[in-house]
Amino acid sequence: MTSHPREELLRLRAQTEAQAVALESDLRSLFEASRSSNADDEHDPEGSTIAFERAQLTAVLDATRRRLAELDVALRRVDDGSYGVCEGCGRPIPAERLAARPAARTCVTCASRR
Repeated sequence: MTSHPREELLRLRAQTEAQAVALESDLRSLFEASRSSNADDEHDPEGSTIAFERAQLTAVLDATRRRLAELDVALRRVDDGSYGVCEGCGRPIPAERLAARPAARTCVTCASRR
């Protein structure tokens, strides 16, 4: 992470938001394609593939939305001065952890207790 966490978090948020938009578009296209098809998911050999792809895209989109929410919380923590401070013990979160998980709210010790 750069010395300016807000800038890095904003960059990550914009990147993650773009991923969410692309995933939403892909999912919408998949739903539209399956609607216009006569495929019977239960009896069509391709149906299980379409159902799997739909489930996979939905799961990835959900994870991307959760990451957006985590980044929003991290940005609020930057604004209120609590970014980089462990919510569990109140000690600083090591820079290495923040570099790996910019939205981390706890140090490794507190995170491992969960």
